[in-house]
Amino acid sequence: MSEADRSSRLSEVKLVSVNVGLPRVIGANRWGKPIRSGIVKQPVSAASIYLDMLNLDGDRQADLTVHGGRDKAVYAYPVEHLPLWNGELGTNFEPGTFGENLTTAGWLEDEVRIGDVWAWGDARLQVSQPRSPCYKLATVTGRPDLLKRLIRTGRTGWYLRVLQAATVPVFGPVQVIERHPAGISVLLAHRATQPGALDRTEVEAVVRVDALASDWRDWLLQQLERD
Repeated sequence: MSEADRSSRLSEVKLVSVNVGLPRVIGANRWGKPIRSGIVKQPVSAASIYLDMLNLDGDRQADLTVHGGRDKAVYAYPVEHLPLWNGELGTNFEPGTFGENLTTAGWLEDEVRIGDVWAWGDARLQVSQPRSPCYKLATVTGRPDLLKRLIRTGRTGWYLRVLQAATVPVFGPVQVIERHPAGISVLLAHRATQPGALDRTEVEAVVRVDALASDWRDWLLQQLERD
């Protein structure tokens, strides 16, 4: 394999599945009130789909105070995590289970950097933050322990903002066309929120990444102020 071929292979993000879903009732809270969420996703079977600055066509969020927005337009989750969860929990998690828009292969949280830019057809996306687990994931999977496990393992997946909207090919390919020079991985940005996981200097390095989602930065700054 030539150096050019090797570089191309290493920069490719494989798309296992592209998933979308509209808000629906997924259960009830302790007071019996319905819980609405867009976390239930179905694979897209068409050859292409339109990606705007906030969503893939056919995808929406129920609670825009904590989900969606420009910094969380697209959610990616590695397919490599699914057999680990299934082995540990005895579940049958499949692509889309975590509410991800992109089920990916080839890249994990310790390799993907905050600020990396992806080319998906004519669209351009930028990694913005790890996923912060929501109780709705526990509701839809029936696993109330999943949130703590996700935090502990760092199998969070990551969000991307859309820099350039376009109609995109559902079966890829996706190329990593820019690696952010700060070198802050999604996993490191996740660990920065865990008390005692990183020292202050490391957390400050995460905060300084210009591409980090503003909500994630504000969260870390609040922690630094309390220390």
